[in-house]
Amino acid sequence: MITASDIFAISSQKQFEKIALKVFRFQYENNLIYQEFCNYLKTDPHKVKSLQQIPFLPIQFFKSHQVVSNTNPIQETFTSSGTTGMITSKHLVTDITLYEESYRKGFSEFYGNIEDYVVLALLPSYLEREGSSLIYMVKDLIELSNHPESGFYLHNHDELIAKLIALDEAGQNVILIGVTFALLDLIEKHKFQLQHTIIMETGGMKGKRKEMIREELHEQLCKGFGVSAIHSEYGMTELLSQAYSLGNGVFECPSWIQILVRDTEDALTYIQDGKTGGINVIDLANINSCSFIATQDLGKKNPNNSFEVLGRFDNSDIRGCNLMVL
Repeated sequence: MITASDIFAISSQKQFEKIALKVFRFQYENNLIYQEFCNYLKTDPHKVKSLQQIPFLPIQFFKSHQVVSNTNPIQETFTSSGTTGMITSKHLVTDITLYEESYRKGFSEFYGNIEDYVVLALLPSYLEREGSSLIYMVKDLIELSNHPESGFYLHNHDELIAKLIALDEAGQNVILIGVTFALLDLIEKHKFQLQHTIIMETGGMKGKRKEMIREELHEQLCKGFGVSAIHSEYGMTELLSQAYSLGNGVFECPSWIQILVRDTEDALTYIQDGKTGGINVIDLANINSCSFIATQDLGKKNPNNSFEVLGRFDNSDIRGCNLMVL
């Protein structure tokens, strides 16, 4: 039996691989969708001895199937955002404490004690719908900060501008977590010169603005907020963990997540560090759903295990994955 303490106490590559292989065998035996997918690929679980031999479930399965690895009651259902009529992903969570432990430990690893910050959130597109895992996390971080100034903002930009200026002038450490389009809207209303504030973008124009390359986006945000770097969070509905970038779009993972980069022409082949391919994520906090996910993100891995996200596949480009949808 794999426990939360096994997952969150990983301290070496050898330990990670050992637990990941245990999780693979557990999920093969207990997750019928994943088992069927592995069988389709003619994977013999007894012969899987390395991370590279583990099949990665295409992320689209969270739209079409119930991806669960036990029969416990569903405590939370996280859903992805989407336009009207679009099929959204559903992540059925049977143990919400795993999610809470994952994001709390992950945040602490990169930023230290949450009580050292005022946490401000500008997440209009997420706040205006049900089932967002990001809102669940940020709401909890706001409460854990134990600061009366922490809170959510929707479209009340003037109030947020005044709050940011006042807190920064008082020397208070602040983290402003914002969806990309809303951060751009904010700096169009006011140009800041912030000294004590971390700007963390969570990605996403949500159809509100044209997509921009990261360098251009971060340059605009740095100028608008008067900061030297823009932080980013890499997370998604289908994952119970996050990677963080402290600047320059280079993400690092907590010890229970790892990234592999697959060939864009052959989803079962991996490419060397520094080359662009499809991002596969091992998230061991996903013990009760599926820990091995082939995302639709393009990126590259660096020799020190950090990674960069460079864009997304067009649906027409997902050659290896769409052949394998059951």
